[in-house]
Amino acid sequence: MKDNQYFFAVDLGATSGRTIIARIEHGKIKQEVLTRFANQLIETGGHFYWDIFALYWEIIKGLKEAARRGADIKSIGIDTWGVDFVCIGKDDAVLRNPLAYRDPHTEGAMEQYFSTKLSREKVYDITGIQFMNFNSLFQLFAMRRDNDSALGAADKILFVPDALSWMLTGKKVCEYTIASTSQMLDPRTKRLNDQLLESVGLTQQQFGEMVFPGHVVGTLTDEVKRMTGLGDIPVVAVAGHDTGSAVAAVPATDEHFAYLSSGTWSLMGIETADPVITPQSYERNFTNEGGIEGTTRYLKNICGMWLMECCRREWGDTVPQDYATLNGEAAKQAPFRSIINPDDPSFANPPSMLQAIADYCRKTGQPVPEGYAQTCRCIFDSLALRYRQVFGYLKETAPFRIDRLHVIGGGSLNDGLNQMTANATGVEVLAGPQECTAIGNIMLQAKAAGLVADIYDMRRIIADSVDMKHYTPADSEVWDKAYAKYLDIVAKAG
Repeated sequence: MKDNQYFFAVDLGATSGRTIIARIEHGKIKQEVLTRFANQLIETGGHFYWDIFALYWEIIKGLKEAARRGADIKSIGIDTWGVDFVCIGKDDAVLRNPLAYRDPHTEGAMEQYFSTKLSREKVYDITGIQFMNFNSLFQLFAMRRDNDSALGAADKILFVPDALSWMLTGKKVCEYTIASTSQMLDPRTKRLNDQLLESVGLTQQQFGEMVFPGHVVGTLTDEVKRMTGLGDIPVVAVAGHDTGSAVAAVPATDEHFAYLSSGTWSLMGIETADPVITPQSYERNFTNEGGIEGTTRYLKNICGMWLMECCRREWGDTVPQDYATLNGEAAKQAPFRSIINPDDPSFANPPSMLQAIADYCRKTGQPVPEGYAQTCRCIFDSLALRYRQVFGYLKETAPFRIDRLHVIGGGSLNDGLNQMTANATGVEVLAGPQECTAIGNIMLQAKAAGLVADIYDMRRIIADSVDMKHYTPADSEVWDKAYAKYLDIVAKAG
């Protein structure tokens, strides 16, 4: 690449966003954050919405900043959270800001859908997607049930990253990885399923052309060029689902790995050539989401650091807030004194997480953690043991040997938990990169530009660009006994 040529990445999360410029120099990625901004839910009229226009304007501001710096932007890529969508009218107008997945209109909608439309088993057999009441299928069902005016008038429905790329280019597409989060896509055919669409009164024609990561959507409209001062820059459909872009950034050298995208949620899975849709995957609520180069991300959601975040809010300023100190204090406590199942429904969104942990321990005949250090130890021990359980499920399913576990995302910085995860799973843990979503976005643009050949070429550059930490498993007998205790406690909790 020329010295001033950059890829422009838009990385949008449910609470914040950022724009980034990056280039590949001497086989390594060099990146810089241009802008950061809040992504705030709008509550009005009993509903929660995303402000799609504010997000679009933040992208414009980032592009203007890139132009001000004289950066030669080679392409633009956008990734966001999953499931949410925008209704577009026949006159190409946004009919309303999109409802957010946290909106209460889907409470009970999933059960209503199964009782009046298709069965739970049938939906899973078609999609292989785990059941969450905010999946697009159930949002659309609730909107249709409630005679939603925007849906009623919609000519096209675009998932959030596709809506933003349309606002930049005027071209409507349906990117595969983001569509796979909807619970309307068949991973075998890699198309939206007609039977599921019909169940909510929609057709294939109401979605854009199905495209895959690396597809060039179009170039900037004259309007956007005028506002930003930029030229005919292509917008690339990266892995529009942020987890898809994150997993693209796993610096693996072959297929013999599992990944753990660690943050508020932990997502543990493998990459497979084909979806895994079996009675066992249904029972264990595993999901099959779209990956890059036609792969499937077979994974399971785990509660993750949500437990700690809730406890830290309750503690406030009365205890240390940084994870390094909390890890250090937790390490001084007796291990496995109190163990919980992080994915027990009682921890989903309790009024008090501390009280929920205490109640769980009493219910299962265990001592209640005393103070923040014991609580932290309880959470870290329990997460590592839950990771072992899910890792075991993956080993049973994977069509290949799993030799290592890559931890990516914010949790890759948690040294204490990473070592415990290595001990619990019995395999080497490699931690990093932290900024995996943006890196995956950037490298998929580089692939579209012809700078890298394939997924392993991408991952080789990523591995050369980040410092990974290695954790070797230890104390196997101790962790074997702890896991037996964990399984007994989970059984008692029911």
